[in-house]
Amino acid sequence: MENNQRFTVAGTDIEEVKQKNAQFGLSYKEVLEVLAATGGTGTKQFSNTDAEEVKQQINPH
Repeated sequence: MENNQRFTVAGTDIEEVKQKNAQFGLSYKEVLEVLAATGGTGTKQFSNTDAEEVKQQINPH
């Protein structure tokens, strides 16, 4: 695909996809970068995992 093409072979509008992606949250790569930079500290707000439930699953005693 040449740099000046707006559509993929399948007909996807590349610029539209880029615009929509920019409107939404972090990309997968950006999430990994945040996790790497913070070691996961302070990311609980982004999780819906029940920590107590996970602890029970790991150690059911």
